[in-house]
Amino acid sequence: MKLLVLNGPNINFLGIREKGIYGTQDYTYLEKLLKDKAAAEGHALEIFQSNCEGALIDKIQEAYHSGVEGIIINPGAFTHYSYAVRDALASVQIPVIEVHISNVHKREEFRHVSVTAPVCVGQVVGLGLPGYALAMDYLTGHWNSRE
Repeated sequence: MKLLVLNGPNINFLGIREKGIYGTQDYTYLEKLLKDKAAAEGHALEIFQSNCEGALIDKIQEAYHSGVEGIIINPGAFTHYSYAVRDALASVQIPVIEVHISNVHKREEFRHVSVTAPVCVGQVVGLGLPGYALAMDYLTGHWNSRE
């Protein structure tokens, strides 16, 4: 399966920013975790991070043209206000799982609302970096073997 992992603003600062919330593992660790899992399971994987809304939208649109079969996205702060990212996700009709490292529902009120979630298949929230792997399991159907 061909998968795309998208990370929004400040995700590249894992291990640097708010370690009590996001943990001590850095972005390189997250990339290796996901690449190793995809390789072990025979999936093609691209990982992309940007602090720029337009760059994420370009990647989402590119996914449509390049045959991506599933998207895992942590939109970061764009989760709460980017109708442009939301519309891009809706337009490509590719299954999307939204991931948040922290439990956004236990944090500031503004983090409780996601404008992107309604166009996603589901969300993984508050399970740390393993949440990305769980999203990959769902998209690849790996979870079916556990039922």
